[in-house]
Formats: sequence, structure tokens, C-alpha cells
Amino acid sequence: MSAAPTTRPTVTEREARQVAEAAREQDWRKPSFAKELFLGRFRLDLIHPHPLPPDEDAQRGEEFLTKLRDFCETKIDSATIERDARIPDDVIDGLKELGALGMKIDTKYGGLGLTQVYYNKALALVGSASPAVGALLSAHQSIGVPQPLKIFGTQEQKDIFLPRCARTDISAFLLTEPDVGSDPARLATTAVPDGDDYVLDGVKLWTTNGVVADLLVVMARVPKSEGHKGGITAFVVEAASEGVTVENRNAFMGLRGLENGVTRFHQVRVPAANRIGPEGAGLKIALTTLNTGRLSLPAMCVGAGKWCLKIAREWSAAREQWGKPVALHEAVGSKIAFIAATTFALEAVVDLSSQMADEDRNDIRIEAALAKLYGSEMACLMADELVQIRGGRGFETAESLRARGERAVPAEQILRDLRINRIFEGSTEIMHLLIAREAVDAHLSVAGDLIDPDKSLQDKAKAGAQAGVFYAKWLPKLVAGAGQLPASYGEFKHGIDLSPHLRYVERTSRKLARSTFYAMSRWQGRMETKQGFLGRVVDIGAELFAMSAACVRAELLRSRGEHGREAYQLADAFCRQSRIRVDELFGRLWTNTDDLDRKVVKNVLAGGYEWLEQGIVDPSGDGPWIADATPGPSRKENLHRPIR
Repeated sequence: MSAAPTTRPTVTEREARQVAEAAREQDWRKPSFAKELFLGRFRLDLIHPHPLPPDEDAQRGEEFLTKLRDFCETKIDSATIERDARIPDDVIDGLKELGALGMKIDTKYGGLGLTQVYYNKALALVGSASPAVGALLSAHQSIGVPQPLKIFGTQEQKDIFLPRCARTDISAFLLTEPDVGSDPARLATTAVPDGDDYVLDGVKLWTTNGVVADLLVVMARVPKSEGHKGGITAFVVEAASEGVTVENRNAFMGLRGLENGVTRFHQVRVPAANRIGPEGAGLKIALTTLNTGRLSLPAMCVGAGKWCLKIAREWSAAREQWGKPVALHEAVGSKIAFIAATTFALEAVVDLSSQMADEDRNDIRIEAALAKLYGSEMACLMADELVQIRGGRGFETAESLRARGERAVPAEQILRDLRINRIFEGSTEIMHLLIAREAVDAHLSVAGDLIDPDKSLQDKAKAGAQAGVFYAKWLPKLVAGAGQLPASYGEFKHGIDLSPHLRYVERTSRKLARSTFYAMSRWQGRMETKQGFLGRVVDIGAELFAMSAACVRAELLRSRGEHGREAYQLADAFCRQSRIRVDELFGRLWTNTDDLDRKVVKNVLAGGYEWLEQGIVDPSGDGPWIADATPGPSRKENLHRPIR
């Protein structure tokens, strides 16, 4: 057996991009509402009428939610989890008995077989009781062993592992390393073939559930050799295997009950039968898993928004200032209106995306990514506004409030707990780039060779001809559309008129497409470096998607006789707030400080402003910025704590 390499792969920026590009789903075999939106085509028919789950799925889901609500109210003590920084074993055992580990696993493997819609409703519910418990369940089945096996596993793997995951075994997903985050081309953990096994060596960081997990999905690099294609590959690994050591249980500013650690693999033997998919397919498996797995985070953000609204409503009605409840003061009232409208829209985005995932008629990779991006950002803003509404009590801990005789409202905790969602499963910055890449896919498909410096003149000429045909058909369609016709979308007028908002979305999607085309023409091959511009393009698309979802959900509720008037009011308020944000983002597309910022950053890194740092002390002390992750045997106590 050849020895595992001890140095991290050295890759260029271009090679890193090629690895990421190879892992992308290259084709669009199904329609995508969000993809069309970025191309200036407002395909309302893809989301309206709002899709609904079959009655039997809804009944099964509602029955489980009733049981889960009772469990959350009687068995989960969020204050205890926060104080002890640990989810009690009996809570996890109770979740196992309830079947919560198998919410997304098919009934034939012992799971509950819930739809994505009801799985997300369950996460919103349990996450409101304790975000740490929500994170445990989500990491287990949104990105842990069940989801990749469901899509890519062999029948034998499903038969062996899914029944365990449904009832007894907790799983975790291990990709990140101490020096590898969103750039997996530099992955250093290796899986060296040896007979019928692979031998794993390496260190994984931020392994959510890793401290208590029974089964691990591990991404490792297989060296290319005779008979082995090699590349980043996914494996199911038994956490109790010899050579697996949990070296640290990490602690964070929020989610104090999170069982997140550092896991070292030293000469860990994994049967080839435990490999998921072929060699080299690991990143593709990870990204495909995340297409729907990302919906779990915005689902819990919906739960957080609902809780923020409840506390804001109750507190602002009880607290009086200058002779009236603080809610009736405009400065506070605008914050409450923002929380209410945004919660409505975020729930609309998550429910719509989830139902489209269940129906499998649409490609939702952009919708799910937008839901994650938008949900994580807006939830943080809502929690921050709640803290501001609560004033000093918002900054005070729940335990302190209780100690002095007031209601123990954990407002500061929800702000801390939500903060990680802007980093988890793709940071906001990475999500901007990921979505932007998908949004301009049609352009790169026909004109990509024109801006590729490695392509020959012949290739560029061919690409130019293809681009000419595409743009001759596409560009004229961006000039006019239904958004300019006063009667368009008239079915959304019932007392309150939402049709102007949908006309705005249609017009603005065309404007966004024109702006993107102009930017590609202007910057060509440098477009990928314009991350500020791309981020704003994506943020505009997220707002347009949220506006569309809010209007469609309002009409659904009206048609079903479920708070239709109030839903229309919330959708109207959200769209008006969103339009202000969109107009501001458009202004910043071309009027910004991006070029100046780059100059300042270069001078910061060159030490030109070190004089500005004088007059302080740095309490962080000495030590490496990135911990050593050299492969080898562990020298630390194994903190692995399986719950049985």
C-alpha cells in the first residue's frame, strides 16, 4: 500500500475553479422559475397556482406535527440546553422513539416518509423550541447519510444504513478541513485503495453531530492510479472504527448545544462497498445533496421569524412609553411591520420551494440556494430588530431576566443562534457566487468560449456565431413584456391589488437581465472578479423571487379562505418594502465604491495603514491562525460520545 501524502495539494486559482465547475450539474433538464427570472423571463405559470401536497401526505405530516409539538412543549427545555451547552440524552432518545431521525426516510426503511414541505415545517417547529435540536436533526438527514444515499446509494447501502438512520443512528457530514472551506480542490484527507478497502487519513473540522454520530459521510481524495480514476470521493464511515478520533468538541457564540467537533482519521479502513457513487463524484454528490438540503436552514429561519413576531407583538403591546404602547410609536412600529411582512414572505419562499422539490417537476437548485441566502440574511435582521425593540431587555440574557422576576425571553440568544446560518452550508459570499454562476449559465453556454483565454481563434469564432444567434432572439424580448400592460395579473386583485407588484417583478427581471448582459459585454473574462456586482445581481433576484412567492401564497390563502385579506395585506407590505431595497440595489450596481475598496484592501494587506491600529492591545495572543492538520495518529483523548 502506498503511503498517504502528507502535504496539502497545491492548486492554482484556475484549477480550483475547474474542480468546482466539474462538480456542477451541467444540464437543465427541467424548468426553473428562478433561472428564467435572471434571464428576464417571468414564468409565473411555473409557480401559480401554488402547488399543494396530496391530501394523504398532508394528513400524515399534520399528524406527526401534532406529536412533535407535544414533545417540544413537554420534553425540550431550551434554557437547560443553553445553560449546560448540551442536549440531554433523554431528549435525543425521545426524538428517536418519535421517529424524528427518519422524517425524510422512506417508510420501507423504517422512516416516516414525510414530504419536504412537512419536514421543513417540523424543523421550524423544533427549531423554535431549541435551535440546537433543530440543527442536530437537520445535519443528520439534510446533509448526513440519509440524503446522499437516497439519491446516489446502492440498494444494498440503503438496506443496510437507512433503517439505522431512521431509528437509532445519528449521522454527520464531513467535508471541511482546517485549511479547506469553500475551496474543496485543496482537500487533503486521502482515501488510498488497498485491496477491497480504502484507507483514510486526514483531519476534518466543524463536524456538526460528529461528537455523537454513529455514521459519517466523509469526503476524501482518492489518488489516481491503475484501475482507479481517483478524485474527491464520498464514503460512509462507521464512527466507531479504529483510528477515528474526535479530538475536540467545539464551542461557539450560539447553538451552544451543538455537538460539533474535530475528527481525525488515521489509517481507518473503509470497505469499498461503503463508497457512495464512483470515485471522483464526491463533490457532485455533496452539491446535489445540498440542492434540497439547504432548505432546512431557511425553514428554521421561518420558525425564528414567527417567534420574533410573537415576542415583538406581545412585548410592544404591554410596554408603554409616553402614554401609549411602544408599538404605536412609528420608530418601533416600522420594525414590527418589517418582521411581520418578512416572516410571511420567507415562509412563502420556503413552502413554495419545498413543494416544488416534492413534485420534482422543476429544477430548484437556484430556488433552494436563494431561499438559504435570503432566509439566513433576513432572519438575522429580524432578530436584531427584536433585540432593539426589547431595548436593554433584548441585550439581557433570559436567565438574568428570570432571576429578577421577568419573563425569560431569550432575544439575545436567538440573535447569536441565527448568526451561523449566514456561514453554514455555504456562506453568503459563496452563495452569491454560486447563484451568480447558475444565473449566467445560459450566457456562458453560448458565449463562454469567447472570454476563455485558453480557447483557439477557431473556437472563439464558433462561439461568436452561436452567441449571435442566441442574442438575436433573446435581446429583443427584454424590451417589452406583460409588466407594461395595466391589466396584467388581474387575478391578484381582491380588495388589495397585488398585480402592480407582479408587473414590477416582470419589468425588473428584464431590467436585471439587461444589466447582466451589459456587464458581461463590458467586463467579459473579468466578470467573475466583479463579486460586488454579482452579489447585488443575486440579491435583486432574491427579492424578486420573494415578492413572487409572497403574492402567490397570498392568493392561495385567499382562495382557500385562510386569512386571505390579512395575507394580501402582508404581501402588499412586503412587496413595497422589497421594491425599495431593489431600487437601491440597482443604484449600487453602477454607483459604488468597489474599485476604491480594492485599492484600500491592497494597502491594508501591504501594511500601509498599520498606524491606524495603534492605541490598542490584542487579547487574542499568539498561536497559529490555522491549526496543524498533518496526517498521523491522534495524541488526544477520544471525545466521541455515541448516544445509546
